[in-house]
Amino acid sequence: MTGSLRRRPMESTVEQRLTFLEARVKTLEGLLGLDAVPMPSSVVPPAPPRATRPWPETTAPAPAAAPKPSPDLEEILGGRVLGWVGGIAVAIAAIFFVVMAVRNGWIGEDARMELAFAASAGLVGLGVWLYERRGQTQAALATVAAGIAALYASTAAATLHYHLLSPLLGLVIAGAVGALALVTAVRWESQEIAGIGIVGALLAPVLVGSGTATSSLVFMTIALLTAIGVVVYRRWAWLTVAAYAVSLPQAASWLYAEHDQRLWLTLLVATAFWLLYVVAALGYELRTPTESLRLSSASLLFVNASVAAAGVWWLIDDAGHRAGANAWLFGLAGAHVVLGTLVLGSRVSREIALLLYGVAAALVGVAIAVTLDGPAVVAAWSAEALVLAWAGRRTDTPERGLVASILFAGLALGHVLVFEVPPTSLAWGLDSIPVAIGAVGLVLLALAGIAAAYRDFVEPLAWAGAALAVYLASGLVVDLAGAQLHHSTQTSQLALSGFWGALGFAAIVAGLIRRKRALRLGGLGILALAVGK
Repeated sequence: MTGSLRRRPMESTVEQRLTFLEARVKTLEGLLGLDAVPMPSSVVPPAPPRATRPWPETTAPAPAAAPKPSPDLEEILGGRVLGWVGGIAVAIAAIFFVVMAVRNGWIGEDARMELAFAASAGLVGLGVWLYERRGQTQAALATVAAGIAALYASTAAATLHYHLLSPLLGLVIAGAVGALALVTAVRWESQEIAGIGIVGALLAPVLVGSGTATSSLVFMTIALLTAIGVVVYRRWAWLTVAAYAVSLPQAASWLYAEHDQRLWLTLLVATAFWLLYVVAALGYELRTPTESLRLSSASLLFVNASVAAAGVWWLIDDAGHRAGANAWLFGLAGAHVVLGTLVLGSRVSREIALLLYGVAAALVGVAIAVTLDGPAVVAAWSAEALVLAWAGRRTDTPERGLVASILFAGLALGHVLVFEVPPTSLAWGLDSIPVAIGAVGLVLLALAGIAAAYRDFVEPLAWAGAALAVYLASGLVVDLAGAQLHHSTQTSQLALSGFWGALGFAAIVAGLIRRKRALRLGGLGILALAVGK
């Protein structure tokens, strides 16, 4: 208890102790006669206000959008399918009304066409009225589509079949109808107008029976231009395929009918259609650059090039100009190179440029096979493999260059195995030793060039080259051992077995020394061939 009382003064606060010290100092100052120092203001200035970050305003989360109800079977059948079926039925009825009126002679030609034009225009007007009053309903779109198809068919019939309209006036009307179809399909984003109206317009010359006349081709071309215009602005791949499938037979029929008499005009028209189909395939991607190219666009580009190359080559050759037909293949390849260079220079799409270059390379390969013969084909394909390997190495997608170069090297190798060094050379020897050595050397050079461009694939390419060299050496051994054409000797086969046995043993020893398991396995394989033979 006493100890606790003694420690209590020590437990005074800091403020009390400061007051005690201040009193002692004043006492000393009085004894010494010193002036008192004025006390500093005890008022502590207020601390500056601390900046505070305003709290973000809390907003209520937006209500989740209601899930879009999936259309049921009744909606599909009642709104969409019946709209399409109704539009197609009306268009076919209008077209066949004109055809039946012609055959049965019900009314005069002028009256027939007047009724056809009036009914077609009435359908278009009714569809527009429904669109303005009821909105974008299936009935409105199908009615306009049927009216456009009927208008185009009526114009084609009045111009091509009845000759009631002059060709110039008929083409003007057809162009106006095509422009109407283009604007409405794009503005309304209507696939019904594209499907019924434009495809129906493409079929109009066939349905009215205009044949292969030049005016019929022009009418079809106007409808094709309309379809391409829609495809460029709307990404409807099905319309591209439909337009190509409907228009190509008509264009081919005209080209076949005219190539004997007007070959140069045939070439110009064929080139124009090839270019139109290129625009149909790539137009949307060129207008709206994308990183990846649609499969449908790439496929149509390849199909278009293949059909143009084969079809026009046959037409020129059928006219008695084989050299001109071969030149067409090289010219078509050059045209793809020019287009690819233009696209690459415009920086629109590197993907499209590489695709065009790839098509050109394929066409060059075909042209080489058709134009050249023998080792010249091997030389050309090997050179193309080298060019593709080193050109592809400098692109953003070098793996494509690797695939293309290996493809052409494989074509050259296949030519060697079929013609220069066929499998029968292991029994009868080689037809020509210099030709065989030269052809195999070209393929080996191509493989070495590809390996130099793509270091990661040196080993498999080296194995392929070694196998080809052993194959050639085997044919040389058989030939030098006395084998003749269609006559194999026992000596030549013994020499071949000895060669394979020695080579296999050497490969096994080399594999053991260099610790190469693949080399040892290869040697065992060659020994197995020697024993099994």
